[in-house]
Amino acid sequence: MSFDYQIVVIGGGSGGLTVAAGAASFGAEVALVERQPELGGDCLHYGCMPSKALIQAAQEVHQVSLYKDLTTSDYDRLFISSMERVAQALKDVQEHDSKDRFLNLGIDLYEAEASFEDEHTLKVGEKTITAKRIVIATGSSPFIPPVDGIDTVEYLTNETIFSLKHRPKSMVVIGGGIIGLELSQAMSRLGIEVTVIEGSEQVLTNEDEEIAEIAQRNVSEELHILTGAKADFVEPSGNGIKVHYTKDGSVNVLHAEQLLVATGRKPNIDRLELNRAHIKTEAGAIEVDRLLRTSQKHIYAVGDCNGSMPFTHVAGMEGKIAVSNAVLGLARKVSYERIPWVVYTTPEIYHLGFTEKEAREQHGDDLLTFKTKLSNNDRFVAERNTEGLVKVLTTNRGKIVGAHAIGAGAGEWMQEVGTVQSLNKKFQSISSIIHPYPARNNAVSQTADLYWRDKLFGSRLNDVIKWYVRKWR
Repeated sequence: MSFDYQIVVIGGGSGGLTVAAGAASFGAEVALVERQPELGGDCLHYGCMPSKALIQAAQEVHQVSLYKDLTTSDYDRLFISSMERVAQALKDVQEHDSKDRFLNLGIDLYEAEASFEDEHTLKVGEKTITAKRIVIATGSSPFIPPVDGIDTVEYLTNETIFSLKHRPKSMVVIGGGIIGLELSQAMSRLGIEVTVIEGSEQVLTNEDEEIAEIAQRNVSEELHILTGAKADFVEPSGNGIKVHYTKDGSVNVLHAEQLLVATGRKPNIDRLELNRAHIKTEAGAIEVDRLLRTSQKHIYAVGDCNGSMPFTHVAGMEGKIAVSNAVLGLARKVSYERIPWVVYTTPEIYHLGFTEKEAREQHGDDLLTFKTKLSNNDRFVAERNTEGLVKVLTTNRGKIVGAHAIGAGAGEWMQEVGTVQSLNKKFQSISSIIHPYPARNNAVSQTADLYWRDKLFGSRLNDVIKWYVRKWR
């Protein structure tokens, strides 16, 4: 049977672009289908890039506010300039994912919605195309919880908040996860009174409990956080909204100009007509095996649509594996054990592997925990950024099973631990690496030194060494 293409990629985000470019570079006949007017996906347009541009702008405003009392007019002006800065950043980065780049690779670009007709045939706009293999990379979109009245109000999500033209005086945020907390802190720093409603007893429920506790304490200094609270009902109120919520058994009401819904993401698979291709789903996501194959072995799914980890770097990693398997016929398996992520609040949070609770359940008494407070590191003391912690979890022999940190720039200097883990080295090996003083990553080497202190100076071997020194040296 002949096909129009060897590979058709549905979705022009991080995972899809990785697959399309990789497959074309290996000589495959490739088509890329994207329903949005520009390539780049959610990360470029609604997620990583605009949020980080906004966070940086808000950070600079916050720094100014520490030394100068900003007026309402100042905040209005700075809010507008911050949003303009976000728009310019997106425009500049868009060039990296320009259509011409992929057209020049020989890829056919279809700007339309795609849906399955059968396991090898796609309806793309008004056209029909066939493919020997297909990679689904349709990403995700904001999940809107079933809060009564939510359809009666105009609310923001991470896809619309960057389109605000004027500074609202107040904002209620439903959701205290990564997206909710990053955007809440940024908005607060731009002069908006922010209240976060989080159903769990702490924010950032996927983080190590000790790290999340420090984060909540720090962020609470800049905005209001209600944990253990449930948004029950929302309704319009004049020029804003009312949010009725329950906390500790009592019903309360919040008034705000804007409502931001940040309760997670859901895979974009509803309009693909997966049933026509007999592709199985589970919990609202496309089911894949460790080779990233769906129930149809010639169809792959990468990125948020397969329900794995909702991060751009994960989609890119999965895209590389899909290229190897779909184009080259290899059998590379995906693994998520060594994938870090960062929460870009102030201070930043770094997360790798198990939390302490998860590691304890997995390894029991074989687990070792090493901690260094940033107040014990000279660089952070000098910078007056002493609120923070490094925590590394290892087996008894030093295998890294988890690493966490909260502190200024933690997403940068903690990656050394991730690199060592990826190279299959033991945590204690960091102790022998010379770190320039007083670089921030000295906090990592200080923590690695604790391994030897625990193993050497707290063991029977230390008694033998002391005897040797006294007797023979």
